[in-house]
Amino acid sequence: MANRFSSIVKKINRAPKALRSFLLSKLFSSQVKFAGTTGIRIEKLDQFESYLSLKNAKKVQNHIGGVHAVAAAVLAESATGIVFGMNVPDNKLPLLKTMTISYQRRMQGALQAKASLTAEQVAQIETDEKGSVTVPVVITDESKLEPIVCQMEWAWVSKNKS
Repeated sequence: MANRFSSIVKKINRAPKALRSFLLSKLFSSQVKFAGTTGIRIEKLDQFESYLSLKNAKKVQNHIGGVHAVAAAVLAESATGIVFGMNVPDNKLPLLKTMTISYQRRMQGALQAKASLTAEQVAQIETDEKGSVTVPVVITDESKLEPIVCQMEWAWVSKNKS
């Protein structure tokens, strides 16, 4: 079951490969204004997986020149939220329920985030009136290690108040 957002993403994914990331990132930042201020880039997005990146740019740095902890959290929330949002029917409202982040060590350079959903989770989102799923996300830095470990629980409810 496609929603309006996933229909647009499917069209973008048919565009020339060189344009896809730019177009997906523009679409995302037009809808999620706060995340758009960080410079998050969507590298790949489909119904089951998202792959996002964040450069270690001045506007997202902390006092020691690394990516700020909150910017890394926004990257994780964005990666999980966008793949989750691809699957939430238009008559449902997606909501972040819990965010668990454990900072393991200093972040080195740019960050990458990969979030994914299983076919079972997608089916649950599409068919259940309301519920929640935990969306795992892996954040790596330029050392290819995981400076933070996190997971996000996303919920959905009906837009119609009963």
